[in-house]
Amino acid sequence: MSHHSVSTTPASPVASYYAASANDSPTRAPLDGEAKADVCVIGAGFTGISSALHLAERGFKVIVLEAASVGFGASGRNGGQIVNSYSRDMDVIAAKYGDTTARALGSMAFEGNRVIRERVSTYAIDCDLKDGNLFAACSDKQMASLREHKALWERYGNDRLELLEGDAYRREIDSKRYVGALLDHSGGHLHPLNLVLGEAAAFESLGGTIHEQTPVVQITHGDTVRVRTQHGSVVADQVIVAGNAYLSGLLPDLEGKSMPCGTQVIATAPLEEAQASALLPNDRCVEDCNYLLDYYRLSADRRLIYGGGVTYGGRDPASVEGAIRPNLELTFPQLKGVKIDYAWSGNFLLTLNRLPQFGRINRNVFYAQGYSGHGVTCTHLAGRLMAEALSGQFDRFDAFAEIPHTPFPGGRLFRVPLTALGAWYYRLRDRLG
Repeated sequence: MSHHSVSTTPASPVASYYAASANDSPTRAPLDGEAKADVCVIGAGFTGISSALHLAERGFKVIVLEAASVGFGASGRNGGQIVNSYSRDMDVIAAKYGDTTARALGSMAFEGNRVIRERVSTYAIDCDLKDGNLFAACSDKQMASLREHKALWERYGNDRLELLEGDAYRREIDSKRYVGALLDHSGGHLHPLNLVLGEAAAFESLGGTIHEQTPVVQITHGDTVRVRTQHGSVVADQVIVAGNAYLSGLLPDLEGKSMPCGTQVIATAPLEEAQASALLPNDRCVEDCNYLLDYYRLSADRRLIYGGGVTYGGRDPASVEGAIRPNLELTFPQLKGVKIDYAWSGNFLLTLNRLPQFGRINRNVFYAQGYSGHGVTCTHLAGRLMAEALSGQFDRFDAFAEIPHTPFPGGRLFRVPLTALGAWYYRLRDRLG
């Protein structure tokens, strides 16, 4: 067994609200022995399963290998918010990488959201899908940037945006924290683990195979690629590496160019119906406009799911609650002392330019990762682009693959301290407005 497969095998699933309320899902046997496929996908989160499902629909024979269980990583632990576009918007992309790239990415900025909705309706996935997400401004400066944000997204074709100036936002959020908000009617929220479990079942219904508890220990490149696991291997024409923050050494060249960050989430005990509908009368999800943002929404059983903060590495539940509860009570003083039933953290992958990293190694090993906090929609776009690229249509995949990614200063050793310093600077900036 190679040294890095141990760290990727988690002892047990995370005790998140999502894991506790997951739909029934079969346990899939680990890979044992040799297998052959057109495509081998490493990682059964949104990127891997979305890619696998698109490919199966196109008639490819696909085997998915997952170190833990389907949706174990960020896909099953995130805020469950369907937020359009990327962590850097088209104006920034245009300024840094030119109009052609901005136009290409802009034409795809709202597509991941559409893929999710199409999946949910085609395969009747039960994941509590609700419409509408809000960006809430904590200062006049943030409100001004929301007005620009609206104009920008409208230029790229999103005509479902509504600006809530001044107290108008109070029809959506019963909190005094904000000075206004932007409502994207085309966004929304859902139970992310149930979405990925539903997509996995859809993939299997088309003849696809998933092996859980099967960490990959080695990739041997060549005309066909051999993906070795502890007890077997898959030989495939093409491989997709979709492990994101949980890759542990499989793509060493990429490791200096991204950094796993933790986000922390708590879920309250179920609220009374009257209280829940007073907090968020139209059942939208919300994120604020701070650099280190807070995000929250109601679950189907009326819990407030509240997340935020960026840390480096996992945290135990007590310290997660300690970190997030004050923010929750600042936003909603009426919930002071509310019982917290679940607290968990999960890693997402941050890149220095905050844009996802897509690419190819030796022609037939593809990867997509580093969504920098915009994973729910962007992974679903990535799955479609992967399927296009593996079918020989590269133009849309390459629009992302051609974006240069620089390593974090100081390489792997200094990534965390320097970025922690960066986070400290931005926290100060949020505070000083």
